[in-house]
Formats: sequence, C-alpha cells, structure tokens
Amino acid sequence: MAHIVITGAGPAGACLALLLARNGIETTLVERQIDFAREFRGEFLMPSGVQAFDQMGLLEEFRAVPAVLPEQFEIYTWGRKRLTLPVSEETFGRHYPTWVSQAHLLEMLVAQCAKFPGFKLLRGTTVRDLLREDGRVVGVRVADRAGEHELRCDLVIGADGRSSVVRKRSTIEVPATKLPMDIIWCKLPMLPGIDSPPTARVYVGNGHLLITVPVYGNHLQVAWVIAKGSYGDLRKRGIAEWMEEAARHAGGDLAAHLRRYRDEASESFLLSTQANHAASWSEPGLLLIGDAAHTMSPVGGQGLNIAIRDALVAANHLVPAARGTGADTAALAAAATAIEAERRPEVEHVLALQERPVSILFRDRQLSRLIFTLAPAILPWLSISQRDT
Repeated sequence: MAHIVITGAGPAGACLALLLARNGIETTLVERQIDFAREFRGEFLMPSGVQAFDQMGLLEEFRAVPAVLPEQFEIYTWGRKRLTLPVSEETFGRHYPTWVSQAHLLEMLVAQCAKFPGFKLLRGTTVRDLLREDGRVVGVRVADRAGEHELRCDLVIGADGRSSVVRKRSTIEVPATKLPMDIIWCKLPMLPGIDSPPTARVYVGNGHLLITVPVYGNHLQVAWVIAKGSYGDLRKRGIAEWMEEAARHAGGDLAAHLRRYRDEASESFLLSTQANHAASWSEPGLLLIGDAAHTMSPVGGQGLNIAIRDALVAANHLVPAARGTGADTAALAAAATAIEAERRPEVEHVLALQERPVSILFRDRQLSRLIFTLAPAILPWLSISQRDT
C-alpha cells in the first residue's frame, strides 16, 4: 500500500485526503496553520461544487456548515437596477449556489478524515523543501515546533495554493500571467433588506465592477474590482476614501450603506488577481492540484469548484494505483498523467472564459457599455432556453 503526503489542507487537499483515507490509503495531510480561523478569499460554491459534496456522500454534512444561499441575483448597470434573477430549483436543481464558511467547511472535512485509521493530520507544520533520490521526489522536509524533519512517502501532492512551496521547489514551470484587475475585499454589517430574501448584487459600469453578497455571521461581503496598479493611490487616500468612490459607483441604498459604515470596514485586503496554468502538473513522485496547478481568476467564482473537482478526479485515478502490496511508482506516475489529461481541458476552458469579460470591462469601455446595456434583455431569454434543453 502506498503512502501519500498532501501539502495544504484547503478544500482540494482536504477533499482528496478524505477520499484516499476512506479507501484505505495511508494519507498524511500537512497544514501550515494550527487551525482554520482566518480570512479566506474563495468561499463561493457554484452548483458544480455543491454537487461534488453530494457525490462524496457529504451533502448533509455540507448543509450543516454555516452558509448563506442567495435566493436571487440583482444586476445594476450605471447605478440602475436592470434585472432580478431568481435562484430556484427550476434554474439550478438541488445544488444551489452557496456562500459557505470555508473555515467550518475545512474543519468538517478533517473531522471526517479522522474517522479512518490510515489518516494523519499534521497541523502547524510548514513544508521547507522536497526530498529527492535518483531524480524522483520521495517526500518533503517539514518544520514544526520540534524542529525540522523528513517526511518520506511514495507520492507528494502539492495542494498548497497559489503560492505553493511545493511547486516552487519542483522543476515545474508556471508562466506568469496577470489580469488587468485587482480586487479589494471587505466585510460590512448586513445591508437592511438584502438578507430577506438573501440577495447578491452586481454593479457594472464606467470601468468598474462591484459585487455584494450577504454571508454568514450577518455580514455583507463586498468585492470591488479595480484596475491593476490603482490600489496604491487608493491606499494612500485611506479606506474611507475608496469606500466613497465605491459608493459613487453603486448609488442607491448601497451607496448610503457604504458611506455609513465606511470607517468600520473589517478584514479589508487586496487580492492581486492571477490566472495561470502550470506547464505540467507532475514530475516523478509529485503531483499538483488546485491553485498549486492552476490559479483561477475570481471571475465567475470558479476557483473553489475547480479545486474540489480536481480532488474527485485525482482520487478516481490514485486509489487503484495506490492499492496493493508495496508502492507501484509506475502506476502512481501514470495516474498523475491521467489526472492532468482529464482535468486540463476544463481548466483551460474556464480560464479562457474568465479572461474575456475582464478584458472588455477594462480595455474597451464602449463595448462594455453596449454589452451590459443589452444584458438585461438577453439573460432572461438564455435562462428560458437552458430550461428547455
């Protein structure tokens, strides 16, 4: 039986660890933090991500995690509400889009992992380097409170995110690709009325994009998309100033709400957006999944969904390769190649789709105005045509 080490207890790493441990594979999950009580960027699950938990037999446990299920989306262009799209079983089936507490989600996943004797979670453990012998990765060098030590295994899986240490220490190259935007995230008190029914809003116009979503804990999550490189000027002016600029862009009740709480924005930070794809996902003894293999743009909220789907496909190939007596390195290598071959087309397709609206928004404002003016008339027709198929 093979021993697999997964670095990073994010959604991709934790889901894969559970699927491997459930199938009797000796699995060690290495997590840099002691707990998951921190701010997460990606907490929006599209229907495909929710469906993945259903496929894992964890839909009931998933539904018990603190979350908000938006019941409608409102689209505003140039300060005016143009369209309201209901979220219903008719449009999404039983797998509704969900804004979930990732901290609670990860604790649920590792608790499920702990039910299996072959699973081990190393919290507060940082990966320093890869171990190599005869041109093959054979483990990781890690550091914890006791100092540095080696952790040997038959396959290392890097699931440690967009700044992956495992990827940096590997021979795998990742082309540097930057989108023409960054995102400022912050949380405010809930906007009265937006939680009944829970409503996600999108404000578009004049080269700006502002998104608000009611989230768990009676908060309003605000994402303000800005042109890359413009944050320095905003930061010099302070939170109150950039909140005022966002308020002018939004208008209406949200503008008043932003101005009222502009000095109380909590957990505000800048996300420098990237969208790139590793030239290869593997080398002998090593496999990358999730953001370590492909950093997704926040456009469309697909990063979390893609990462979880990576884990499902990886388990399908790795479980049969890791079973049996001893460790079949050739079988593990073939499995890694098959995982990339199966996942790469979807990842590349989503990356291409994500780039288009961003380019239009920031590089061609006349085309942007035309598209978003016509969108309210087009979207309902698209919804009807999709239900008919």
